[in-house]
Amino acid sequence: MNVTDIVNELSLDLLAGERGLDREVLGGYCGDLLSDVMANAEKGSVWITIQRHQNIVAVALLKELAAIVLANGYQPDPETVEKAKEEGIPLLVSSLAAYELAGKLYEAGMKGEFS
Repeated sequence: MNVTDIVNELSLDLLAGERGLDREVLGGYCGDLLSDVMANAEKGSVWITIQRHQNIVAVALLKELAAIVLANGYQPDPETVEKAKEEGIPLLVSSLAAYELAGKLYEAGMKGEFS
């Protein structure tokens, strides 16, 4: 499964990072505390969060995450979109809650670190 598959499966809105749509997705992680994500998210994971500031892009780069999904319809700061574009990190938005997103990814076969 790659990021494009997840975009299509969950009807996500792509705001940035088109270059990264072919990245393989190896799992997932839910969390809003950046230090927790840095300590526990695995490389290749899709990160589901409600954080909107540009530090999420830095964490995604550091952990080599496949994509960032903002839950609950949260829209990122303009600086975050620009940073994600520069770095090629797919930045996605869903109106669904993090719990629902994680459940749908799990049902689609993604059995990663959803916590």
